[in-house]
Amino acid sequence: MKYVAVGIAGMVGASLRYLIGLSFQHVWLYDFPFATFSTNMVGCFLLGWFTLLLPRLKFLPPVMIPALGTGLIGSFTTFSTFSVETVELMINSKWGIALLYILLSLWGGLLFLWLGYRFGSSKGETST
Repeated sequence: MKYVAVGIAGMVGASLRYLIGLSFQHVWLYDFPFATFSTNMVGCFLLGWFTLLLPRLKFLPPVMIPALGTGLIGSFTTFSTFSVETVELMINSKWGIALLYILLSLWGGLLFLWLGYRFGSSKGETST
């Protein structure tokens, strides 16, 4: 049952990411890959939040924890698209944008995951 739940949630997450990518094509006309970047930042925040919140929700069936974390958020965010977009920027000699994308993705992802952890903890602190 767990595999089915993760698979279904994965289809939803991938579909949401695809929809966001299509939506940004018409409103974002710059070289910086903002659709993937914003999707990954939202996903980092949500995964950090869900990691602490979901196990505490007693009404949530245990099978839903990996479905939402691994399935939904795991397929919503994408390292492979980030990698392809970065290499395409480099091939097109847009080195500054590529470096900015790498640094913002790395540090932004860590920051947003940390913020999600903080938001998901009841006291604003994670346990060590």
